[in-house]
Amino acid sequence: MRSMHRANSSKSLRSTKRRPRAKIKDCCRTITAFMFTQIGLGALVFGYTVIGAVGFMHLETPLARNNTTELVEIQSHRLRHSLELYRVALNQNIFDEHNFSIAIDRVLASYQSKVVELIKRGYMESSDGSAWTFPAALMFCLSVITMIGYGNLVPKTGYGKLATVIYALFGIPLYVLFFLNVGDALAGVFRWFYRKLHRCSTQPDENAHHNHKKTIVPSSACVWLMVGYLLAGAATFGPWERWDFLDSVYFCATSLCKIGVGDFVPGANYFSSSTSEGNQTKLVISYVYIFFGLGLVAMCYNLMREEIGERVKNAKEDFDQCVEDTGVRLLGCFRKIRGVVEEDY
Repeated sequence: MRSMHRANSSKSLRSTKRRPRAKIKDCCRTITAFMFTQIGLGALVFGYTVIGAVGFMHLETPLARNNTTELVEIQSHRLRHSLELYRVALNQNIFDEHNFSIAIDRVLASYQSKVVELIKRGYMESSDGSAWTFPAALMFCLSVITMIGYGNLVPKTGYGKLATVIYALFGIPLYVLFFLNVGDALAGVFRWFYRKLHRCSTQPDENAHHNHKKTIVPSSACVWLMVGYLLAGAATFGPWERWDFLDSVYFCATSLCKIGVGDFVPGANYFSSSTSEGNQTKLVISYVYIFFGLGLVAMCYNLMREEIGERVKNAKEDFDQCVEDTGVRLLGCFRKIRGVVEEDY
């Protein structure tokens, strides 16, 4: 009896020790399963960009502010060439317009060459680190993992460049997984809406309950949806940045197609302060617009792939039927010719 009691007590102790481990394993499995759902992947991508933005801010801003060599050089060049322009204005006779223009052009050309040399070395007007605000860093992280790569904001420090490489190595596969899963989910939602609208716009069929054919969304609906999204983005960014309508459409199209030319980026107007509140709001709205726009692109990709696959399947069936009919006809013709030959002999 004592041995049985000891065995039962040892089993109970083992079970109590295993319960916390089992709970932790079940919790990890639940979290992992949730992370691979559409909502979980979206939250994971958003959190990954937020963490990356905070990290790049801490990497780039302090080190960039400590590197003031280029700023000191540009300030000294401005002061020295301003004094030279003042001396030219004092020494040259204003009535001698030809020599006055030559002297002024010589000073401006010298200043221009110095500025170009500093820009080639990596100087930017925001080299003090003020460009690395949270919205700008968030937009930079999104452009890295989505492979857009505008290039208007780049890391200057060695740690920032190394972090960009590591961040892209893990972020790009995460975004590809998000692209595939979210595209499939949005395609299912859009297919449901399209089926409801199609039933409302057409007359009800008595045999509809017997027809279980899968609804195929036409490519024209996807094209019109993307055109509407592009026009909405162009109408939003155009007045803000004072862009032409064609330039706004060009920016939206190159961003959603992940080309990322970088000549047009909201909030990156070099003639205004890059740290103003309005520009930061534009960067946040650009982030939201591109984030949801890439999801729409994934959805349209899935829907168009379904339609193309269905058309290829129908074309294959038609081709097989055509080959079968042609074989039957050729066989019939061969039998007729054989009968005629046998009658002649």
